[in-house]
Amino acid sequence: MTQTSPPGWHPDPGHTGIGPLHERWWDGDRWTDHRRVPPHVVRRRRLRIGLGITAGAVVLAALGGGLFLLSDHSGDPRREAATAPSAPPSGAPGGEGRERGGRGESGAPERGLPPVEDGYATDLLSGISLPVPDGWQGQSSVGGAAVTTGEYDCPGNASGQCVRGGVFSRAATLLKLDTTTAKATATRDISTNAEESYGAKTYGGITSHEELKSGTVTVADRQGYLVRWKVVTKNGTDGYVQSLAFPSPRSENVMVVVRFGFDIGSQAPALSVMDDITKGIKTASGTGAGPGAIA
Repeated sequence: MTQTSPPGWHPDPGHTGIGPLHERWWDGDRWTDHRRVPPHVVRRRRLRIGLGITAGAVVLAALGGGLFLLSDHSGDPRREAATAPSAPPSGAPGGEGRERGGRGESGAPERGLPPVEDGYATDLLSGISLPVPDGWQGQSSVGGAAVTTGEYDCPGNASGQCVRGGVFSRAATLLKLDTTTAKATATRDISTNAEESYGAKTYGGITSHEELKSGTVTVADRQGYLVRWKVVTKNGTDGYVQSLAFPSPRSENVMVVVRFGFDIGSQAPALSVMDDITKGIKTASGTGAGPGAIA
């Protein structure tokens, strides 16, 4: 961390790569001894995403841009168990993310956390906010942010719900990407993003892909890089996927990854919305402003 980095929970710099990545409390000057399991690992958070899906009926699977929803079956072995985090220091965030419906809801911020802005989904760890287009759903949390729209039954997974458009942010370390540059991170992530968004688990596998775009991009006043593919699937809808990487506005040493996944079809978002969201990513409130602009 740098001397200018604000206090908060961040990936533990002492992580050896064995076992789950823990977060450690940075008090603004030094690393303390307080550690915790990241909230997204501690629990599979129940979400309300879109119409007709109750909060207790689904759980979010972090499958890249094309997020999909799994039925919440009690005792399902796929649900990971984790120990509860230790109590945070006085004044530290408690680690509970906040769920947001629609284009964001205003409300009093939790103690120790910056406010979640209306019309944005905020990734508090990475220090960025994703714009939530009209009619989309946004979710803010400590460990990442997501915006999604248009649920339907996954062609290759009868128990899951796919979305016609999804955007999902995480710190690169949480995705086990150990690259140091934006270009290397985005280039390495795009194949994983494509597989997790449109692969065998949901669409029967990808039969081919075409690179549509790659290059530098300015996001939240940081120099980043994006790679965009068009993918052809074995079953169901083809799609567009994009991996975008850039240094966190809070620290040059923290790389942020934003995964996009859009179906191709009359009911899916237009490809131009992917550009609009990319341009609209900004520094989270309280850390300075700076919407992105495609180079």
